[in-house]
Amino acid sequence: MSRHTRTRSGVSRRGFVGFLGAGAASVGIGTVGAAPAAHAAAPGATAATLPAPSSPGYWREVERLFMLDKDILFMNVGTVGSPPREVVETVDRVHREVAAGAISAYSDFPDVRAVAARGYGCDPDELVISHNTSDGMSKILAGLALEEGDEILTTNHEHSGGNVPMAVARDRHGVVIKRVALPVGNRQRAEDYVELFRRAITSRTKALVFSAPTYKTGTMLPIAMLAKLAQDHGLISVVDGAHIPGMMAYDFHELGVDFLAGSAAKWQCGPGGTGILYIRNKVLARYNPNPLPEFWPVVSSGYPAEGGVPPRSDGPTESYDIASDLQTVGNSSLAVMAGVRHVCEVWDRIGRQRIQDHVLGLSAYLKELIVERWGVDSLYSPKDDPRLVCALTSFAPFRDPRDVHDGQKTATLVARLKDEHGIVIRTSDFPVIGSARSHQAVRVSTHLFHQKEDVERVVDAVWELSGDMG
Repeated sequence: MSRHTRTRSGVSRRGFVGFLGAGAASVGIGTVGAAPAAHAAAPGATAATLPAPSSPGYWREVERLFMLDKDILFMNVGTVGSPPREVVETVDRVHREVAAGAISAYSDFPDVRAVAARGYGCDPDELVISHNTSDGMSKILAGLALEEGDEILTTNHEHSGGNVPMAVARDRHGVVIKRVALPVGNRQRAEDYVELFRRAITSRTKALVFSAPTYKTGTMLPIAMLAKLAQDHGLISVVDGAHIPGMMAYDFHELGVDFLAGSAAKWQCGPGGTGILYIRNKVLARYNPNPLPEFWPVVSSGYPAEGGVPPRSDGPTESYDIASDLQTVGNSSLAVMAGVRHVCEVWDRIGRQRIQDHVLGLSAYLKELIVERWGVDSLYSPKDDPRLVCALTSFAPFRDPRDVHDGQKTATLVARLKDEHGIVIRTSDFPVIGSARSHQAVRVSTHLFHQKEDVERVVDAVWELSGDMG
């Protein structure tokens, strides 16, 4: 219960006034700079106090921030995350205040974008809170000035969130899609992947589009190295980074990419239906000296109806807030945006580098245990080149090599793992060079609410089932 006086409608006076801001016509979280009640944690959601990071029980206390079912060991964050309890409380509180006050949300939410941008190493004019990764990828690819005969160089391990808008560009504009076949497993170095892309570039190549990490195998393609390759050839770089927000402590400027779309509801554990969209909006010679690509905000109610916008910047200061145009899409959700802001603040409170170190450490431990039981060739995720690792781990769970083609058997193992052991992971299938059929694997996600004993538990259970299933 808020300590502020409540109105008869149940809405905090301070919160209600905060929502109204400068006037009902411009209401939105982003319009209110001095009304914390309209924002993430205050009032109504108590931010949990954590012990010192050096405390032996630190990650157990972090785990207690979440309201996951204790009877289930959920290790499928790569599909969906779980918001912390205080974020759920914030979203619920704001939903109720909006309903009671019939409050609209016509805004570009600059304060939410500012908090998120701070955590992702970019500026608010470059960051949009999208609906999800697919939404971001569609907006990027539809907004690029690609023409008939232009080539997009991509991979054979892309998600439909990227494949579909590329297909639309092909079928609508005559764009050519060219794919690099990715090797899998632990025998590659970052340079090997860069060389595969380099060899495939032609005079018609206009954009590199790739997932990092690949969602099927958990291979973190070397983003900065591929971005530099794109820069050297005057190409646009587009990253399907669905799993980056909340997992990796990347500085988006330092990556040097032109565009990156990610999820805010997977590893970042924000409200469902939220994503992160980064659009490079200035020329920073240290990271990417190339001119900004031509880009149109194709989904917007904020783009000027007359007069257009200034030319894009050719220096370190933006010429206009392009993210604002994409963020302004009619009436939005104050509650969802409050939840995104709050969850970003939770991550910043814990420390993004600390989170990355924890989740990658658990993933490294998982891979070592897999190698002990199944051997290194069972891994589809790299483990020895630190530039290629992430917190997604895919491996072949059966002891008979022929079972890598048996999708039904793999699906049965995953179902039994949940039913008999209370553990949730997922299946994964993907093309493998030299194989006529896709390989079938299981994929495990290690996140900040997991411990070493959770990793040991899932390995023991999969080993037991794989033996039982022959």
